[in-house]
Amino acid sequence: MNSNIRIVVMSFCVLLLSGCVDWVEGTDDLKRFVADAQAKPSGRIEPLPEFKPYHSFVYKGASMREPFSPLIPIIATSAIEEKLDEAAPNGIQPDEKREKDYLESFALDQLIMVGTITQKADDTLWALIRDQNSEIHRVTVGNFMGLDFGEIVALDERKIELLEIVTNGRGGWMKRPRSLALDEQE
Repeated sequence: MNSNIRIVVMSFCVLLLSGCVDWVEGTDDLKRFVADAQAKPSGRIEPLPEFKPYHSFVYKGASMREPFSPLIPIIATSAIEEKLDEAAPNGIQPDEKREKDYLESFALDQLIMVGTITQKADDTLWALIRDQNSEIHRVTVGNFMGLDFGEIVALDERKIELLEIVTNGRGGWMKRPRSLALDEQE
């Protein structure tokens, strides 16, 4: 019985292998294809582009005058002197000795007005401010907030108006109005 199984398996394998082989009866078509391909004119390879040699350049202006320095010394005109006089101290200056409030450690852009409350005893309006740490603080007119010495000068249910003291770029100080509006997304 064992030998019968072997014979059946062997004959099955021979049949499978014979199905995979494509019997080639002639190679005439292959020879014809090769002859046609060789009969066609061969392609032309373009020559390499002409190499242009590098010509070095020696800068000879190193001993000449500096191009960004003026030929003659610039003398301040009377108009410029008047502007410099305007930059003289105008009396505006931040109080550096004052102890800073907690909200002065945050930029004004990082503070969000989230609401207001009114104190019943004296009708004082307080604004509620959320800082970067998601903590809520209450402020009113006279309190300070922001990095530029911003003092709250007016307050209503919709916005806070501040007056900041910033540098004017000429060694002095100037006042700049800013406002912080109620965040309507809540």
